[in-house]
Amino acid sequence: MFKKLFASSTSACFELENTSPYYSPSSYSVLLDGKVAGVFDTNVFSLYNLEPDSEYEVTVAGKTLKFKTLAETAVIDVKACGAKGDGVTDDTACVQKAIDSCPAGGRVLFGEGVYHVRPLDLKSNITLELKKGAEILGEEREDKYPVIPARDKNNELEILATWEGEPFDCFKSLIHGYKCENIAIIGEGTINGNADQSTWWDKPKGRLIARPRLVFLNKCKTVRMHGVTCKNSASWNLHPFFSKNIRCYDLKIENPYTAPNTDGLDPESCDDVKIIGCKFSVGDDCCAIKSGKLYMGKTFKTPASNHTLRNNLFQDGHGAIVLGSEMGGGVRDLTVCQCLFRHTDRGLRIKCRRGRGKDAIIDGVVFENIKMENVITPLVINMYYNCDPDGNTEYVWTRSKNMIVDDRTPYLGKFVFKDILCEDCECMAGYFDGLTEQPIKEVVIENVCFSFKDDARAYEPAMLQGVDAYCKAGLYVDNVETLVLKNVTFEGVLGEKIIRKHLGKVIES
Repeated sequence: MFKKLFASSTSACFELENTSPYYSPSSYSVLLDGKVAGVFDTNVFSLYNLEPDSEYEVTVAGKTLKFKTLAETAVIDVKACGAKGDGVTDDTACVQKAIDSCPAGGRVLFGEGVYHVRPLDLKSNITLELKKGAEILGEEREDKYPVIPARDKNNELEILATWEGEPFDCFKSLIHGYKCENIAIIGEGTINGNADQSTWWDKPKGRLIARPRLVFLNKCKTVRMHGVTCKNSASWNLHPFFSKNIRCYDLKIENPYTAPNTDGLDPESCDDVKIIGCKFSVGDDCCAIKSGKLYMGKTFKTPASNHTLRNNLFQDGHGAIVLGSEMGGGVRDLTVCQCLFRHTDRGLRIKCRRGRGKDAIIDGVVFENIKMENVITPLVINMYYNCDPDGNTEYVWTRSKNMIVDDRTPYLGKFVFKDILCEDCECMAGYFDGLTEQPIKEVVIENVCFSFKDDARAYEPAMLQGVDAYCKAGLYVDNVETLVLKNVTFEGVLGEKIIRKHLGKVIES
């Protein structure tokens, strides 16, 4: 069986209903109105070049589903507005004219070509379609990017720009959306930040003005991104911020592994987010769920809530799925399932520390039906994360028993890791390190198998002060109130399967 995830006026996305992570058990043909539309090997597949306001029949393995594309009011071709698409001419004004002139319910069309542009502004109730062979190519010179101030000068609580969880002046993102509703970016084309041809990556830290994102969506509602490839971002690729009802389907997000801070997709203080069928290969965390540092959490009290990540491929990043470290508003009701991790440093990674605040509550988190291949350390919960200038202060790293729970103390509740196969690990199976004054409440590991590479090397399992390097270790558990182990197996572990430090109740079966 399969189901429709999304339909625009010219494209549609579908998902097979099985339990295989990301890839289907075997390749399959898709028929569109009885004719072969393609052969696929992933659980999520897409169809393009459809006609608006039209009915279709899709058949897979003898099962047929009917669907209808959306109607639209107009099509505005950027070339009809003067864009050259030759990769050299500055097409910014012409493309922006096409966006601004597009009526509600209309589509802005990028045909085959390379559209060299400076930052563009989105508006509500339109669709951008990048046809196959179309590329939005970012301006490579930093001085051509305007600066967005951190705050509205007339309203200090209106955050306009942000960097790593705090209000911060930023260069404007290549695609910029502010308080937009009902927007879509679809197609088989590419949004290329062009940072590999610029100076953005030369000085990643210590800037007075933060690097731009590829796509920044500030306080937007009902956003659909489908099919496009996002690559070579100056910093994070996709950054929805205080936004709602976000859907990302069948995206390809690509940055070199060496590109600094080029996270794939980082929804921050967003509600109702679904990321399905996407492929990540980036230079930092593939997907990081965030909710700001102390000021943002304390002031706005807006958690990352109701997120689902399913049938995705995460590879070559630092962490596959990450919570934090900017999690001052908390993370709640997160489900990650049916995903494949390959060649990431860490798999499922939760990182926070003292100073994130009492609103920094992570709870209701489930990770299930996941396969990891050659992930150095599959499971990590680290409450002493040492990144940022203040990350190595004694306040962060101390394990003194005199520490107390106060307004700066984060809380980690229950985490469920279920039906997970981890092959060719190197460092250790899992690292769980809670605060002395506020331990991790409960960790459940059920139907999970860990096996190690024969030639595994030693690594540090997490980023914190004073951590040891390990090779082929089991589960390290410190300051966890309850550890539940059900049908957990280890192959190739050297030494103890559970390295117990300050561990409360253990339930094994």
